Amino acid sequence: MKTSSQPKIMAFQEEKALSTKAVSSQHSFQLIPVILLLMLASSDSVAKAEVVSQEAEALLKWKASLDNNTSSLSLLSSWIGNSNCNWDGISCNSFGSITQINLTFSGLRGTLHAFNFSAFPSLMSLNLSHNAIFGTIPSKIEFLKSLQILDLSENNINGSIPHEVGMLGNLTILSLKDNNLSGNLPTEVCMLNSLSVINVADNNLMGSIPEAIGNLISLKELYLMGNQLIGNIPPEVGKLKFLTHLGLVGNKLNGSLPSELNNFTFLKWLALSNNNFSGSIPHDICISGALELFTAHNNQLTGPMPRSLRNCTSLVRLRLERNQLTANIAQEFGIYPKLTYADLSYNRFYGEFSENWEQCQSLQSLRLSNNIISGGIPRLEGSVQLNVLDLSSNNLTGTIPKELGKLTSLFDLNLGNNKLSGSVPSELGMLTNLQHLNLAANDFSGLIPEKLGGCTELLNLNLSRNRFSESIPLQMGSINTLQVLDLSQNSLMSEIPPQLGNLMKLEALNLSHNELSGSIPSTFGNMLSLTVVDISYNHLEGPLPNNKAFHEASFLAFANNTGLCGNATGLNVCPSETKGEKKSSKSVIFIVLLVLSILFFAFGVTGVLCVVCCRQEGQLNEDQFSVWSYDGRLEYEDIIEATEEFDSKYCVGVGGNATVFKAELPTGRIVAVKKLHMLQDSGVANLKAFESEVRTLSEIRHRNILKLYGFCSHPQHPLLLYDYIEGGSLENILTDENHAVKFGWMERVNVVKDVANALSYMHHDCSPPIVHRDISSKNILLDLEYGAYVSDFGTAKLLNLETSNWTSYAGTLGYSAPGIHLLNSFI
Repeated sequence: MKTSSQPKIMAFQEEKALSTKAVSSQHSFQLIPVILLLMLASSDSVAKAEVVSQEAEALLKWKASLDNNTSSLSLLSSWIGNSNCNWDGISCNSFGSITQINLTFSGLRGTLHAFNFSAFPSLMSLNLSHNAIFGTIPSKIEFLKSLQILDLSENNINGSIPHEVGMLGNLTILSLKDNNLSGNLPTEVCMLNSLSVINVADNNLMGSIPEAIGNLISLKELYLMGNQLIGNIPPEVGKLKFLTHLGLVGNKLNGSLPSELNNFTFLKWLALSNNNFSGSIPHDICISGALELFTAHNNQLTGPMPRSLRNCTSLVRLRLERNQLTANIAQEFGIYPKLTYADLSYNRFYGEFSENWEQCQSLQSLRLSNNIISGGIPRLEGSVQLNVLDLSSNNLTGTIPKELGKLTSLFDLNLGNNKLSGSVPSELGMLTNLQHLNLAANDFSGLIPEKLGGCTELLNLNLSRNRFSESIPLQMGSINTLQVLDLSQNSLMSEIPPQLGNLMKLEALNLSHNELSGSIPSTFGNMLSLTVVDISYNHLEGPLPNNKAFHEASFLAFANNTGLCGNATGLNVCPSETKGEKKSSKSVIFIVLLVLSILFFAFGVTGVLCVVCCRQEGQLNEDQFSVWSYDGRLEYEDIIEATEEFDSKYCVGVGGNATVFKAELPTGRIVAVKKLHMLQDSGVANLKAFESEVRTLSEIRHRNILKLYGFCSHPQHPLLLYDYIEGGSLENILTDENHAVKFGWMERVNVVKDVANALSYMHHDCSPPIVHRDISSKNILLDLEYGAYVSDFGTAKLLNLETSNWTSYAGTLGYSAPGIHLLNSFI
């Protein structure tokens, strides 16, 4: 029995051992995943620690590349060590990796070339707006795979938008506005389906709007304003179903507005102004019922108003001025309870104002000038917030409703150039905030209301070309703020009230073409700000007031009065006012007169000849010691003082006929003074011809022609006064290696366009046409932004008075000005 049980016991023990071993092996296998997880976690922690260290190192390296002369280093003073999550402008996730960099308004100056984009795998927002970052956007920006917001707006970044931005698949907001970016809007950007905002306004982008823009199905806001975009609005824009804001202002877009603009069911903001759009406005432009802003001014739009605008009660701002729109002002416009600003000026609107306008009680500015609107002025007393009301240059009739006096917020009221009549309501004197009042060119009659003196903030008052009668109300002398007063071409009588002399800020005074009599009040001598005056065609007499504006005014300003005298061109010298001297006796007077007669007879001939000669010379030089066509008269002495008697340190150029000096005038304006090497010995006839031609040239007005203010004659220093252009001549820039490198082809093309515009103006818009006769790189001046100004128009002629400015040739040796080849067609 023992023998048989022993093997069983041994077998049992072996089985038990095997079972225990199996269980132990199974537990070991179960531990393997845990070990692997621990190893992976440890490896991941190490990797994340490396990323954090790499991010800190990248930021410090970029910080070191920034301009240390700015405040940026002090603003980034917290950027030390490796605790980057605690640095100013930095936000991290729970693992310590950077997710946001926000350094807006930090005064940073530098480039992005030292910014290691690949070091930030978790970065979702990069905001460097409102700094002074320059240079280009690196193509390596594509490494920011997690980026959702990119804001580099309001810097000095140039170059093109890199195509690699299209690789940022998670991007929702792209803001690059107000930089110096050029080139096209990359098509790749239009493949970013997550984009909700694109703002590239105020750059120099060119080309057309990509048709691929329709792929941005999530886009809500698109701002392309202030660029150089051309072509049409692509119909594909209509695919942007969720669009709320579309801004295309200030480009060179043309063609008709696509009907697809009717598709925007959420549109709140549509800005199309300052382009070359033509045709009509799509009728369902306000189909969303949410449109708040609609601007399309300064285009060539025609046709009627869109039907949907009549019931677009959501409108807050509407600008359609300077188009060719035609509509009945009564029928095509509804009630707009939220409308604050409306400008429909310079169109072809007709009809009469309906009562709907009286219910637009949120209005702050209403401008409808230069249309053909008839009927009366609408009753707007409910629009208590109204600041500006401009209904000028229409066919309005009737009287001014006295209820306008209740609009106490008004600061600009312009009803000029209509057919309004009756008297001006005294209630307008209640407009204590009024700054500009224009009632000119109507048929108003009666008295000028005394209560206008209550408009104590008035700057500009124009009541000219009406039938106002009686006297000028003395209360006008209490409007201390007044700068311009025009009462010309009325039937005002009696004397000028001396209270007007209290208008110490008055700069321009026009009382011409009235029936005013008596003398000019001596109080006018106190009007130190007065620069322009016209009292012609009255019945005034006596001396001029002791005022510079009167002494320097032309004879035309005093013409057709009965007995004015004084120290001014064309007026007689006033007789001596000395009175009350006692006469000794008639015999003594007789003897004295007899002796004096004999003495005067001895020198009579010589004296008369001297007087004649002096008068001729005086008439020539009488007005040549000052410069005309300038903001206020500029005396010769002012120029001498500004240049310290033409000290060489102010010299900016020397030529064969003149030396040019830079002068800063007392007003702060910087001008160029050209001291001519001629005319000292020229005769009266030549000087008159010279003055006549300079006066003609000084009247030229063009943005690409250097402004000539006028001529100042002196026996030693005949002068021409020009606007001063900082950049120097085209010749200097082209011959200077450093400047020439910066002077790119786009800038050069723009210079050519500017010069062509100037020449076209002279050839086609001046009468008679003017030919430059010596156009060259020396005569083309550039400002700091490479805007071109053609200078020395007519100078060759002015320095050779035997020729004609209109027909002769004075080209630079070896060079023929292009304008001269068109000469024969002008004769």
